[in-house]
Formats: sequence, structure tokens, C-alpha cells
Amino acid sequence: MAASPGSTTVAFAGCGNIGEPMALALIRAGWSLTVYDPVPDKTAKLADEGAAVAAAPEELSSCEVLVLAVPDDAAAESLLEGPKGWLASGGPERTVIVHSTVMPATASRLAQTAADWGVGLLDAPVSGGADRAERGELTIMVGGNEAVLERVRPLLEAEGSRILHVGQAGAGAATKLANQLMMLSALAGVHEALELAAAHGVSEESVLDVVASCTGESWVTRNWDFFDRTSAAYDAGGTAKKDRPWSKDLFEVVQAARAADVRVPVAGLLSQVLADRVEAHAAGAAGPRGGAR
Repeated sequence: MAASPGSTTVAFAGCGNIGEPMALALIRAGWSLTVYDPVPDKTAKLADEGAAVAAAPEELSSCEVLVLAVPDDAAAESLLEGPKGWLASGGPERTVIVHSTVMPATASRLAQTAADWGVGLLDAPVSGGADRAERGELTIMVGGNEAVLERVRPLLEAEGSRILHVGQAGAGAATKLANQLMMLSALAGVHEALELAAAHGVSEESVLDVVASCTGESWVTRNWDFFDRTSAAYDAGGTAKKDRPWSKDLFEVVQAARAADVRVPVAGLLSQVLADRVEAHAAGAAGPRGGAR
């Protein structure tokens, strides 16, 4: 039976930069949520919108669906596994949706562990940013059993405008890392290009205006202030710099490639240099001139 707003109990863990707007989209689409975050202040806005707030992860165990938007592999594992984890604390026929960007091997292993408990797990990372998340317009790349996907499709449709099944558990994570490598490679190229132009007296605004109708145009150039705004949101939420996508995700790309015996020299270089450049630009954008450049 497919999940529905009126009858399915849903827990949502991880209410940070992307989790909070995703949860808001679900609430506004009529889903009743019980939310949890280890930083209680992060659930305040959701409580104001009508969500129930769990004081501890154990309070989520009675829900039929658990949605995870937690920061990393370790956070997902700690919520799901162990004698007090969500998998062991409830019965079968439940579903886990992992929206977090995790390693493909982690997603695959967690799916098998969940299956051992009679629970379906979807590896379902997202892309689109906080604004699209709040509008319910994310792209969701799903790895896992198709029958499980169909069971929770109505919930996913409240979160995303494109829901794409890309294979078994682990395939969603691999697709997300591929997307991140493409996007972050472009970001690095734009940073270098703008610095080159600036050295010759050409402003960022002029270059971005020109490339809007040139072959150098990309999602990065169309959304140039996205990274400054996202860095500021991470600062406000207390997210460590090492846990931000332009750092964490690139290291995960390198790890996943090494595990698969694939060479990714560009990713290796970017994992060492890109984060500092992104954070420095964001700090400049928040400086005396004000606003995102």
C-alpha cells in the first residue's frame, strides 16, 4: 500500500541546511512529521509549522517511514544500526529513505542490513539547493528496490519534481557523487576564470554577463551567488567547513573512486584546493561591500 499523508506516520531526522526546507515542503503538502535533530534549535521552525519534535532518536521508532537528511555516513549509521537503532526498535514492513550524501558502499550495506530486519531502504540523495527544497522541486536520484520506491513515491513527490530510479542501493549515491564532481569541477574553473579576468581589470559581473550567451555558460555561472549564500547558511547553522559539499563530497568522490579502482585526478586535486577558494570568496562577499557578488 502506498504511503499517504493521512495515514502514514513519518519521522524526519536531520533538520539542517537542506533537511529543514525538505521537511517544510512535506508539512505544507499535508504530511504529519515527527522531527529530530541533535541540535534542538534546528527543529524550532518545523515545530511552529506543526511538526512533532522528538527529544531523542528512540522516539522515532514507531514511525512507518524514516527520512534521513543527516550530514554523513556516520550519522546515518548511528541512527539506523545497533541495539537501540531504528532498525532494531520497530517491526518489519517499514521504509528508510536516505537523502544524505553517503558513500555508495555505505548505502549498499545499509540496504542489506535493513533487508535483514524486513525493512526497505532507498538510497535517495537530492540535488537543487535549499530554495528548491522548500518548494518541493528537488531532483531525487533513487537507488533501491522499485517496489519500495513505489510504496513511498507519494512522499517523494512532495519533495521533488524529478524522481529518477537509477539502479539498486548504492546507485543513487554514485550518481550524486558524479553530479557533485561535474558541478564542483565547473565551480573551480569559474573561480580561476574570474581571477584571470580580474587580473586584467575585468569585473566578475562583466564576465558573467558575457558568458551568459557563450559556450562557457553553466549552472554555476547562472547561479554564481548560490555558493556564497550557502556558505553563509552553513556558517549560521554551525556546519564545519570540512562537512560542506565542496570539501566533504570531493573527498567522498576520491574514496569511492579508489574503492572502484577508478582514477579521478581532477577530483583529487580539487579535494585539496577548492574548499579554501569557495570559503574565501564567500567571506569577501559578506564583507564591507555587502551582499553576494
